[in-house]
Amino acid sequence: MSRILIVEDEESIADLEKDYLELSGFDVEIEHRGDVGLKRALTEDVDLVILDLMLPEMDGFDICREIRAQKNTPVIMVSAKKDDIDKIRGLGLGADDYMTKPFSPSELVARVKAHLARYERLIGTGVQENDIVEIRGIKIDKTARRVWINGEEKNFTTKEFDLLTFLAQNPNRVFTKDELFREIWDMESVGDIATVTVHIKKIREKIEYNTAKPQYIETIWGVGYRFKV
Repeated sequence: MSRILIVEDEESIADLEKDYLELSGFDVEIEHRGDVGLKRALTEDVDLVILDLMLPEMDGFDICREIRAQKNTPVIMVSAKKDDIDKIRGLGLGADDYMTKPFSPSELVARVKAHLARYERLIGTGVQENDIVEIRGIKIDKTARRVWINGEEKNFTTKEFDLLTFLAQNPNRVFTKDELFREIWDMESVGDIATVTVHIKKIREKIEYNTAKPQYIETIWGVGYRFKV
């Protein structure tokens, strides 16, 4: 049974999320303080974290940064703040998803299931030898989930790695942002196109010599993105 940690200071919201997730077969724990929630996320066996942005003692941004520095546990950030800058910041810190309150509990459950299913596939065992993708100075070890750029290893979040690998394995093909969202996040974009844009930006910062003139991931204006070989 997958274990979910909800870090949310509004008890009524946390209880509602817990009820719906438990009805779907998840084991759910709640913490109302940011600092305590972070400690549990780092020290306990948690499969996914649902993280509120505004929390007492420590905010969601700092918590997400600390989690991502040590673990690849999926993180869904939730907030009543609708500004794109908050969403962009959260995703830039490594959150796998960002949901704006109010949202339907059923949508939350659907997203939790999608992120868990993808994460479980990624960490599955049984691979006999490492699967390597190499293109013009970029080496992607799909098995170990490691990336080297011209011999220097770079750190990627779970979704950054997934997106880079998908594009690199489908070179010279143009993908729309909607297509990339469906492929990497396993769900319809429902207005979350900024998620793809932020992740492309973060990837470019790690793989491109000059982000203003990308050599690898091209923007096809009005359409989407293409990995050039």
